[in-house]
Amino acid sequence: MGAEAGREMREESLAPHDGLSLVRGSTSEPLIEETIPAFFKKTVGRVGHQDGAIFVEHGKRYTYAELDREVDRLAAGFHRLGLRKGDRVGIWAPNRPEWLLTQFATARLGLVMVNINPAYRLSELEYALRKVGCKALVTAASFKSSDYLGMIRTLAPELADCKPGALKAAKLPDLRIVIRTGEERTPGAYNFDDVLGMADADALGQLDAITASLDRNDPINIQFTSGTTGSPKGATLTHRNILNNAHFVTAAMHFTEKDRLCIPVPFYHCFGMVMGTLGCVTKGAAMVVPGEGFDPGATLAAVSQEKCTGLYGVPTMFVAELDHPDFRSFDLSHLRTGIMAGSPCPIEVMKKVVSLMHMSEVTIAYGMTETSPVSFQSSTGDPLERRVSTVGRVQPHLEVKIIDADGRTVSVGGRGELCTRGYSVMTGYWEDEERTREAVDPEGWMHTGDLGTIDAEGYCNIVGRVKDMVIRGGENVYPREVEEFLYRHPNVREVQVFGIPDEKYGEELCAWVVLQPGSAVTEEEIREFCKGQIAHYKIPRHVRFRDALPMTVTGKPQKFIMRDAMVEELHLTEAKTA
Repeated sequence: MGAEAGREMREESLAPHDGLSLVRGSTSEPLIEETIPAFFKKTVGRVGHQDGAIFVEHGKRYTYAELDREVDRLAAGFHRLGLRKGDRVGIWAPNRPEWLLTQFATARLGLVMVNINPAYRLSELEYALRKVGCKALVTAASFKSSDYLGMIRTLAPELADCKPGALKAAKLPDLRIVIRTGEERTPGAYNFDDVLGMADADALGQLDAITASLDRNDPINIQFTSGTTGSPKGATLTHRNILNNAHFVTAAMHFTEKDRLCIPVPFYHCFGMVMGTLGCVTKGAAMVVPGEGFDPGATLAAVSQEKCTGLYGVPTMFVAELDHPDFRSFDLSHLRTGIMAGSPCPIEVMKKVVSLMHMSEVTIAYGMTETSPVSFQSSTGDPLERRVSTVGRVQPHLEVKIIDADGRTVSVGGRGELCTRGYSVMTGYWEDEERTREAVDPEGWMHTGDLGTIDAEGYCNIVGRVKDMVIRGGENVYPREVEEFLYRHPNVREVQVFGIPDEKYGEELCAWVVLQPGSAVTEEEIREFCKGQIAHYKIPRHVRFRDALPMTVTGKPQKFIMRDAMVEELHLTEAKTA
């Protein structure tokens, strides 16, 4: 009776207030007011003998106690190299053991880890390293088509003639230390194992005192936003930001030390390193990393071999896994839960994930880098329809409101910009006060740029981006709404809708469609499917079929690429708005 009453109170607290689209998360459980390394040590003390991290592709396994020892060795090595609290250390690598060790070793010393997208090229790498003043860079040698060491040598040719740790590069004035993974040697750079080997008794003996001097509100991580409009911004996050978000996200899945989470999503993003690795640490759960990059077969094999109970991914990852030719040969019977995030999930995909992958308690999450990242998450018990039509309800200790163009909170069900306030909001964009002020108002609300609605029970639906809204002949069109309708077509596998310039209407709708394998549909058939079902002005004038859609590595659609391609194809020269 008491538990049921408590559940009802929590549900009641998640409903909107006074008929307005304003929701507040439960505060029944207090926030964690510790640093990441202090919390990590507690987890090690509790479950040190259990599996901590398994890197399947690399054949490496760590118990939590072994992980703790390696983290301390790396932290001591960093300290011996002269890295001190507040120094920025870049990490440019795919999902490797060195990434995980760097994540927790930097936190141990109060160093600020800077996540660098593995897909970055020369100009992006130079911008990131210079923007935040990285003193050290931990890098893989290469990944896929990226020659990381080659790009570093191009930016810093001085590396070839300097001693390790003594780099003085004209283009990268702050960078002194380059640490590379692998066994081969690179002039001017340390090998990762060299740094582990620097851990002497003196350096190891200083770690606890250093950790004790840290504050939970110290910056600990910088993550660059996508930068689709202008240069990337360095969202700066604290111990308190990401540790609490990791805790509450995995708590929503009812994670414990008995769980084993498969993490095929990239570490460089919050999905991998906050919701994934750090989330596991908050519960003492095992991290299972299938490989350096996503491969559906390797992911399914890892789930099967390691008896994973949870799996993360964006919808396209789950589609690829379900479509794998050997799908039925993998034992997925231990799966129970996980998170699908990054973009909307078609209901048919969700049904298959639940029935064929045994993920009856899969959850949906929504957030952004600047909010550590998750603000909304569905619960394991939410009806399937709720999990595909909404992003769940507000997370604990957070406030969310939906506002109109004048900044007023809209009524329940009204559309507007979603704003978040609470422990999860970043401290700001690194050394960019102007853009920080644009994003976070004086009252602490993070203006997400996402268009959303909140219903009477507190469930949120994201209907698009403020900047993606199409104004066609004076009518506001929300691409997400049209996409959700087109997903009902039995032959549509993926779809993105966006606006392009139009002489008559200011903007006109275009849809890019990926069809189900073996199906054949014409542009006119897509339009006919819409007629009489949605308003005429919401029916895409242009329909194009593609084998795949341009997406970021975390599954977010790159509509600007689609828009530019259509502008070029249709020879549109002037972008006009109504």
